[in-house]
Amino acid sequence: MGKRVITFGEVMLRLSVPRHNRFVQTDELIVTFGGGELNVAISLANYGVESEFVTRLPRNEIAEHCMGTIRTKAVDVSHVIYGGNRMGLYYLERGDALRGSKVIYDRTNSSFAEIEPGMIDWDDVMNGSEWFHFSGIIPALSKSASEACLEAVKAAVRNGLTVSCDINNRFTLWKWGKSVREVMPAFMPYCDVVLASKEDLGYIFGIKAHEFCVEDEEARDVAEYESSASQFMSIYPNVKKMVTTFRENISASHNRLRAVLYDGVKVFRGPKYDIPQIVDRVGGGDAFMGGVIYGLLNFDDQKAINFAETASFLKHTIYGDFNRVTLDEINEVMRDGHHQGITYQ
Repeated sequence: MGKRVITFGEVMLRLSVPRHNRFVQTDELIVTFGGGELNVAISLANYGVESEFVTRLPRNEIAEHCMGTIRTKAVDVSHVIYGGNRMGLYYLERGDALRGSKVIYDRTNSSFAEIEPGMIDWDDVMNGSEWFHFSGIIPALSKSASEACLEAVKAAVRNGLTVSCDINNRFTLWKWGKSVREVMPAFMPYCDVVLASKEDLGYIFGIKAHEFCVEDEEARDVAEYESSASQFMSIYPNVKKMVTTFRENISASHNRLRAVLYDGVKVFRGPKYDIPQIVDRVGGGDAFMGGVIYGLLNFDDQKAINFAETASFLKHTIYGDFNRVTLDEINEVMRDGHHQGITYQ
């Protein structure tokens, strides 16, 4: 079986305010596309992995433009289905200094939110693939999307694929009558790799980390995450790897980034990155997840987390949702030890 990865989710039209202007002062918006699972597929395609993105779109010119964009990224879209009336939208105002970024979602009744179980032949999709990836955003969109996603996850397990989930909790999206606490636990028995923060594990799954009296903040964060992840994996023994990132927000345009992978026994720490001049933070988590999948398909755990964090670091220097970096660029940063800090002008 080849290293073929399937991702499933909603692709949205992204409308961004130019430069660092505010919504209230602009009369133009920049059009691009994005969505967590698509961003992961594009990252993997950049690294030479055969990847496929599955979604549902309306039949109109905007959707065709979107499909054309995806095809240029060498991502397979042969199982995309059509129906409904509109793509989901999100509007982005990028922050600067102490003013944070703002996102406004417009996804209600989108074509993807109205997807239903049985619309996609998942056994056909999964044939010849090794990995399936989804995020917690899909179940948040609607009851039918949640059911369709669970159908896909079960098909992935039935066909022997590794399953990864980015919990990616978005409180503002859960509007269809069930909460994230009621829905997401049902997905976890089917997952092998989970990206979740300590806060996610506490809020959604009721896991309380042990407190550690350690002066070093980084050591304390890692110890508390290990405590939470260990409890989570005891509840869901099928989960083989837990990953997360720690972000220090000095300002909207200056962050510090670090990440860890936990295999149930040992914590593997990634490098420390200082990002003093962020170009676009959107998609940084997806670049990390794409790096995790590539890393676990090709490397040991330590190199996998190093690779994933470096991929995320580089995404912060690139405009748009997609991480447009190559393997050579990631390997160069890792080899040269640039994690000590780089300033991009």
